[in-house]
Amino acid sequence: MEPQRNRAPNIRDVARLAGVSYQTVSRVLNDSPSIRPATRQRVLDVIDEVGYRPNQAARALVTSRSRTIGVLSSQSAHYGPTTSLHAIEAAAREAGYRLSVTSISTGDYASIRSGLDYLLSQSIEALVVIAPQVRVFDAIQELSISVPFITLESTGRDPGHSLSVDQTRGARMAVRHLIGLGHTEILHISGPQDWIEAEARMQGYLQELGEADLRTRSPILGDWTAHFGYYAGLELLRFRDFTAVFCGNDQMALGFMHACREVGLSVPGDISVVGFDDMPEAAHFLPPLTTIRQDFGEIGRRAVQQLLGELQGGQPIANEPIVPELVIRSSTARVTAR
Repeated sequence: MEPQRNRAPNIRDVARLAGVSYQTVSRVLNDSPSIRPATRQRVLDVIDEVGYRPNQAARALVTSRSRTIGVLSSQSAHYGPTTSLHAIEAAAREAGYRLSVTSISTGDYASIRSGLDYLLSQSIEALVVIAPQVRVFDAIQELSISVPFITLESTGRDPGHSLSVDQTRGARMAVRHLIGLGHTEILHISGPQDWIEAEARMQGYLQELGEADLRTRSPILGDWTAHFGYYAGLELLRFRDFTAVFCGNDQMALGFMHACREVGLSVPGDISVVGFDDMPEAAHFLPPLTTIRQDFGEIGRRAVQQLLGELQGGQPIANEPIVPELVIRSSTARVTAR
């Protein structure tokens, strides 16, 4: 007898069709070594045939394992955190885990505590924090977290619980590339002041110019959006006392290049532009954008790998920052005489 069409199949349906008890099906689902291989395969075949999906909450009650990783994320559509989340989800799924995600709209203590309380109420086994504002990590340090956790941030304040791409090194690569093309007057359009990544990229910009003994300028604080890059570009290009711009992310670079076209300037003929992130669309900008690539897939794999290691009894390890990559395209060129 097939399961009724108006409801999802349950564990007793699987047991009946496989000719075993529902306790046997439960043992198969929990990888019990006491099940004969032929019986295990018969049960798995029926599960696949009828499309049975175990009730995760019920299994957690029985096994004390939710196989769930919690993610505390900032409420932002910014490419970096969003792509990190996708990478972590893919790595977790490959390891047999799922995610429970909650977003915080602000970085105040109450919002962070509320988000953590929600995730812990879901019986998560581990936690990832993708909320790269300084105040979020200050609050996290004050809270007692009882499960293994890892933060995606580049301050280095808690190396046993953090993982990041070397943002400062990436920014230095970008500026070094421009200097190598002969540019000596280089501006920086930064991300928001309270974002850890923005601060690290800003420091890389200042360090590289300082080491080359070139004039440093105060970075322009942006908000990660193409809209900001466009309007900042219109203002900056009124004076045009620079030949290159390092933008804190690809979206702001896109907006800045739009402003260049609008005022009749060529990229890279008049102004060279470098972004950061290497979002998929960066290769299709006009012109294609030189940028710094972050390996978000590697971030996801490492984060899940470390958490699973701790769940299996290992100790937190100090992760070396992931080295980014300079991707050279058509938005940068040697400086030309005016």
